[in-house]
Order: sequence, then C-alpha cells, then structure tokens
Amino acid sequence: MNNIINKYLLVNYLKIVLNFLLVFLCLGIILNLFEEIEFFKDLGVSFSIPFILSLSFIPALILELLPFIIFLATMFYFLKLKKNKDLLSVKIFGYSNLKITFIIALFAFIIGCFSLFALNPITSTLIKYYEIEKSKYARDVGHLISVNKNGLWVNENNENGYKIINAEKLIDDKLENVSIYVFNKDHKVIQRIEAKSALILENPWQMKEVYFYDFVNDEKNYYEYYEFKTEKILDKINSLYRNLNTLSFIGLVRNYNKLHTIGYSKRILNEQIHKFISLPFFLFLMVVLSSIFTIGTIKAKQNYYYIVLSILISVIIFYFKDLSIALGQTGKISLTLSVWMPLIVISLFCSIGIIQINEK
Repeated sequence: MNNIINKYLLVNYLKIVLNFLLVFLCLGIILNLFEEIEFFKDLGVSFSIPFILSLSFIPALILELLPFIIFLATMFYFLKLKKNKDLLSVKIFGYSNLKITFIIALFAFIIGCFSLFALNPITSTLIKYYEIEKSKYARDVGHLISVNKNGLWVNENNENGYKIINAEKLIDDKLENVSIYVFNKDHKVIQRIEAKSALILENPWQMKEVYFYDFVNDEKNYYEYYEFKTEKILDKINSLYRNLNTLSFIGLVRNYNKLHTIGYSKRILNEQIHKFISLPFFLFLMVVLSSIFTIGTIKAKQNYYYIVLSILISVIIFYFKDLSIALGQTGKISLTLSVWMPLIVISLFCSIGIIQINEK
C-alpha cells in the first residue's frame, strides 16, 4: 500500500514540475526571442537563426532557475493536495506532514542529481554553441577571446589589419609564453613577436625577453624589455575566465588541472564546483520551505496570504544568493562559504518550520 501511495504522490508531483518547466521554457524562449530579433534586425538573417539561438540559450537559464521553479511547483502541488482532499486521504494511511514533505524533498534531490549529470552536459554544450554562433554576427566586437587546450587566444581587429595573440596561460595580470602575429589587410603576416611574459594590466603591454621578427624589412631583433601597444583587454579576459557556463560539471571535474594550467583560477573553479554540488541540496530545501508555507495552513483564506509571502521570500533568497556570491568574489568571505551560505540560512529556517507543520 505504501508503494502505491508513494507512486501516486511522486507521479502527480512530477507532472506539475514538468508543467512548470514547460511554462518557464516557453516564456523564456518568447522573451529571449525578442532580444535576439532586436540584435539581428539589421543583419538580414532569417527568423530561424534567432529562434535557434533562443532554444540554445534558455535551457541553461532554466537550469539556473530550477530551485525557484521547484519551489513554486511544490507550493502549487501541496495546495492542490489540500484542495481536493487528497492530503487528508493520505494521512488516513499513516502519512504525516513530515513524511509527505520528506518524500517529495527526496525526489527533488534526485531531480537535482539527474540535472547535474544528465542535463547539465547538454545545456553547457548548447550555451557554447550559442556563444560561438552569436559571436559570428557581432558587429561591435573588435576582438574575440577564447580558451582551449592550447591556451588563451585573442583575435584583435583594427583599421590596418588584425592581430592574433596566443599565450600558454594567464597568471594574475601576466600572460606567459606569448606569441603575437600581426597581419595586414591582405591577410599577410608582417610581424611576429615571441615573448617570455607580458604584463597586460595597462596599455602598452610590458613584455620581457622578446624576439621581434619584421618580415617586411626581413629583420630579427631581441629586446630584454619591449612595449606592445594593443587594447586593454584584461577585464574582458577575466570576464571570460569567470564565465564557466560552457563547462559541464563532469567536464569541470575531469579537466580541473588542465583548466588551472591554462589560467583559470582555482578559486573560481572551486566556486563553480560547489555551485554544481549544492544544486540537489538546494532543491531539497526549497521543497521543505514550500511545504512550510502551504501544507501547514488550515484555513483556505490563509493560502493566498502564504502564497504572496512565499513568493516574496523566494525573491529575497534569489537576491541573497547573488549578494553572498558577490561577498565571496570581493574577498569578504570565502567563495565556498558564499555558495553554501544561502543553503545554511534556509536550513536554519526550515529546521524551525518543519517542527510546526509536523504538529498540524
């Protein structure tokens, strides 16, 4: 009998979660589609391109908002159980509020694990495709930056031609083992620069142990110190290193040392790993939090009050989560603590509220 009741609870809950995911997916695609159409409006492309890009971008956003989707879906689920008297029927078979909450919360934890290992690799691949395809149409990009197994690559355009810059890795404000190829408008190499290191904090870059090849005049020179004029791109490079949405949890763990070697900070890598690991626990706690605002209410009029209150709290949690991450990134607290602090606060609140709903 318990298996039948558990199956009934979980199947109905899964249907509601899928419905909420579908609603958020459709809303996200529609809203993002307007943004993509605005971007491509003067480029003369077909409607399929912004539509495909929206389909590629939104799944990653949905995964990021999954805790709050689960929260709203769970709240709706418990209110539905109360409205059609199913909650009372389940209690007749010995199910307490705490047991029902734990079953749903454990199922949400499993959803989080499934998202981490099965869905996240797909969303990371889609967001990588999105960034690559959209960069092809970017009109205001004077340079493109990417990181792969061969290190850091920068393609910088100017009125006289373009430069291709490659570095083995980035350490703080310094590029190591730098190679620079300067091309003219006819795509011919006119200069090549090899340097041991380059300090890129200011413009011009301060380079050391430089070999300068001038193919126009057929000259080769060595400089112990050399100034190379280019764009100040350190902020853009650091922004790239902070954007780990194109890396899946599995890929991040497998390639941790390689990513650190080519310049990714261990602090940023560890922060992203903890974000991934915290997802199932976040979903678990959001179910418990939702049950506190819904399953413990008795009067029907209280439902609307608690719905409004719970939505406000979910918004507070969302911004508190961002504030905690910002404190970690500015060094006020450790990055690991900044990831887990919202969960710790929610856990403390839930530990008090769960006692109250179990008494009703």
